[in-house]
Amino acid sequence: MLQDNPDITPITPTAQMKAHTHGGRAKCLQRLVRLDMPVPTTVALSFETVHGIASGHMPDMAEILAAFPEGALLCVRPSSQDPDWGGPGAILNIGMNDARYVEMCDTLGRHAASALYARFVEAYALHVARLDPDVFEEITAEGPQALSEALRAYEDEAEEPFPQDPAAQLAQVLRSMARAWEGTTARLLRQAKGAPADAGLGLVVQEMALGIGHPEARDGETGSGVLQLVNSHTGLRQITGRYLSQSQGREALSGAAEALFLARDERGPSLEEVAPEAFNEIVGIAERMRRKLRAEMQIEFTIQGGRVHVLDGVRVRRSNRAAVRIAVALAQDKIIPREEALMRVEPRALSELLHRQIDTDAPRDILGHGVAASPGAATGRIVFSATAAQASAARDEPCVLVRRETSPEDIRGMQAAVGVLTERGGMTSHAAVIGRGMGIPCIVGAASLAFHIRKKRLVAADGRVFHEGDVITIDGATGEVLAGSPPMLEAALDESFQTLMDWADAARDIDIRANADTPMDAQTARNFKADGIGLCRTEHMFFETDRMIVMREMIFAKSSEDRRAALELLLPMQRADFIELFRIMQGQPVCIRLFDPPLHEFLPSDKPGMRALAEALDLPVSDVERRVESLGEYNPMLGMRGVRLGITLPEIYDMQARAIFEATLAASREGAPVVPEIMIPLVSAKREVEIVKTRVDAVAAAVRNERGRDFDYRLGVMVETPRAALRAEEIAGHTDFLSFGTNDLTQMTYGLSRDDAGRFMSDYVKQGVFAEDPFHVLDRDGVAELLRIGAERGRKARPDVVLSICGEHGGNPESIAICRDMGFTYVSCSPFRVPVARLAAAQLALGGKI
Repeated sequence: MLQDNPDITPITPTAQMKAHTHGGRAKCLQRLVRLDMPVPTTVALSFETVHGIASGHMPDMAEILAAFPEGALLCVRPSSQDPDWGGPGAILNIGMNDARYVEMCDTLGRHAASALYARFVEAYALHVARLDPDVFEEITAEGPQALSEALRAYEDEAEEPFPQDPAAQLAQVLRSMARAWEGTTARLLRQAKGAPADAGLGLVVQEMALGIGHPEARDGETGSGVLQLVNSHTGLRQITGRYLSQSQGREALSGAAEALFLARDERGPSLEEVAPEAFNEIVGIAERMRRKLRAEMQIEFTIQGGRVHVLDGVRVRRSNRAAVRIAVALAQDKIIPREEALMRVEPRALSELLHRQIDTDAPRDILGHGVAASPGAATGRIVFSATAAQASAARDEPCVLVRRETSPEDIRGMQAAVGVLTERGGMTSHAAVIGRGMGIPCIVGAASLAFHIRKKRLVAADGRVFHEGDVITIDGATGEVLAGSPPMLEAALDESFQTLMDWADAARDIDIRANADTPMDAQTARNFKADGIGLCRTEHMFFETDRMIVMREMIFAKSSEDRRAALELLLPMQRADFIELFRIMQGQPVCIRLFDPPLHEFLPSDKPGMRALAEALDLPVSDVERRVESLGEYNPMLGMRGVRLGITLPEIYDMQARAIFEATLAASREGAPVVPEIMIPLVSAKREVEIVKTRVDAVAAAVRNERGRDFDYRLGVMVETPRAALRAEEIAGHTDFLSFGTNDLTQMTYGLSRDDAGRFMSDYVKQGVFAEDPFHVLDRDGVAELLRIGAERGRKARPDVVLSICGEHGGNPESIAICRDMGFTYVSCSPFRVPVARLAAAQLALGGKI
């Protein structure tokens, strides 16, 4: 008896089945049966049974068929654990043969019976016997003639008659679907959707509710359709779907002109008008499913002579913006608690709401791929230089800046462009970090394209050539570079988004700050309700044209007095920046990193640039060339930068400290008291901290004396060298906080260039060398171990030391989990990743409670 067989189970209210043994579709059908909904007789096959079928071990077909009325036609559908993992397509009308055809000609009419039989023959031929589809596409006849041609085509191609035994038909359908699931192509497709390699498949065998009746019958409406209560794109309440008389399965969605709307619609006739009682019953079923199954569901239904049958219920497919609105609405309607609503939204999905996206239904003409470094999509004309980008913006023409790799000199061009595409780089390269900070789409490491910057050409992987001025689109969420301008969906931060974020803030137990380098960044951070600024990279304030000239004067100064004189010109500019930053943040913490990059980044590298600089400084070109050459380094990222500059050229840090303190007094006069946090970069020794701290304290004392007012500040260290993490105990004794700069810390721990790793990182991940790109997800076994050591040793010297990370990992949910487990006070990330981090932090806090 089937009731005693755990692997072949009739779906009844008390049957023993779970989603992880029989699949989500089978479990959902059982829930519908428990709710006493009109579900046709259904039998579920377990994962283990289907795996056995694929291996050649068939269950007893007679035993399965005995569960259904004699002569019933059957349908087989896949039932994977997660509906999003997909599976083979459904096969309808199993059991149709010559004898049933003769019977149905009497009950349904020859035309309808022929259509049922022909549909099964074609589906069986293509998906079970794997015959050539072209043969069946050539059949243009209808009714009995179409059936005759289909049977003849099957016999010619298969070299045998169409099988007549329902048990043999069912066995071959089950075998075909089981083997399709375990094939290489299907496995790779579902793995791409997040399924494990060994994910199981269940199958459900269901009695057909035909949806087709005799054309002269007068016993009520007959047909099939699909209904849901929300719009899949927006998540708004809206009855959507279609209904088609005299149809089966999902034919109503095929675009047939005769398909009806469901609810009354000015565009055409509707089911509500044709069969109001059936319509009201289906809507009532959908509402009940929403309440009882606690989700927005899509119903596949059949009406047979006015009687409604529910064939299937699956979770509504939804865009990310719809997912937010649906989760919030379910919570507001008291169907699920707020905590569960928070857990139902994927944090990374929020990026779709913050940025423009390519319409999911739009065709994609893909030119190449790169690393998806900053989310969103942008369309613009190709430009190959920062100057061209600024000129394009002046003409109000959107442009995409295309570079081999960007440098600080390109920032003005990046600000003018709608997107950035580079040949080189990884997740923490200059273009990626700045792109995320600005909130513009960015693709880096697009090595599949050929970049000819001097010739102003971009060559696609298929050989197509694009010149400056041609239009391309970049998708920073997928890393795809597209030709032309596909339709876009605009960013949408609606009330549901704000509500979800408020719930997240109430649940999370770790602060989320933003990395913000300019007042514009700070305002974005404020808009996204960041808990302060965790990293302000002050050097980005120096790349404005008027400031660049002063910086170069300072670099060429021959004495401390000359350097100090040049920096005096920068002081009011820095002070004004900090005042605006403090005003925007309104008393929230602002952590300012002192000057970090090597000085050569502020100098030109080509002959025309050097000549222009020589003219501006009234120096011989040869002097400029010698100075540029003297500042050159074999490995500038490990050279004269960070605290090393602050110790050898202390006037820079003196000026910045004064600007911070004077801005503190100015901003505190107008609003909440400001307590700035000053961070020393690239520290590796206690003595470095002692030297800088002494000078900063001296500047603070001088400002207090000059202004006659007191203020507080905190001094900390950016831990981005392995030695700083290992020596955290002695360093923490001189600091208020330790902020781990995980971009450089990862680079130094691995010995990987964060700008060049993108060239081979995908191969490393594919071959299992690294589980993930360590610049994208914090390395739990290596880099995170340094964080743990640094945290433990820092707390040993100073139990109240504030711990945080300010690298780009701060916006990554997996990395936030590591920091939260270590008891860090906050994480800091790019402004546009703040909502993602806020939701991820809330889910981590709730994870052990739900």
